[in-house]
Amino acid sequence: MDEYIILLVDDEPDIVEFLGYNLKREGFKVYSANNGKEGLKIAKEVVPHAIVLDVMMPGMDGIETCVELRKIPQLKKTLIMFLTARGEDYSQIAGLDAGADDYISKPIKPRLFVSRINALLRRYQADPEQQKASIEIEDMVIDLERYLVIKDQKEIILPRKEFELLVVLASKPNRVFTRDEIFARIWGDSVIVGERTIDVHIRKLREKIGIDNIKTVKGVGYKFDTQ
Repeated sequence: MDEYIILLVDDEPDIVEFLGYNLKREGFKVYSANNGKEGLKIAKEVVPHAIVLDVMMPGMDGIETCVELRKIPQLKKTLIMFLTARGEDYSQIAGLDAGADDYISKPIKPRLFVSRINALLRRYQADPEQQKASIEIEDMVIDLERYLVIKDQKEIILPRKEFELLVVLASKPNRVFTRDEIFARIWGDSVIVGERTIDVHIRKLREKIGIDNIKTVKGVGYKFDTQ
């Protein structure tokens, strides 16, 4: 993998300088923006591997910016980490729901920050299933390159987490994935999400795709049933 590109989006220059300094020391190429709109513009131009996004910004806040970032096709694989004030539980949950991959609370410790960035970027080391161009299952095609689902000749665009959940389940039909496995694969071990998070995503998947193949295995997890 070539040099990783990180985009920092925060309206506080001191934080941008502090984080940028520590990332550059580790060999990352760093870009910065001081608001959401500027962050969107730069993200389209440089297509970063990861974006570090402050939640509380004037104008377009971090949640709104994340939602807009997730609509940009070339940024589908870009990882997003939120910066949140300590104890902002609502912001953390809203950020994850908006499509973020992780969050870290302020004040930020340099070693922990760099460690979390490295943990995020390890997701680029895709497993063999992720390296395929698509997964064909039943009467449905999951296009891994374009991040969309094709069913009944219709293209269905899903939010990133719902799409990743579908890919995990469909990659190994009839295999039961435990809840812990799903959390680790999609949200990462370092991210704490509510117990109902997977249930909500499963329900939305069933509704949007119109299938009943995704089965709940009570007390264990979920599977994509083709039997």
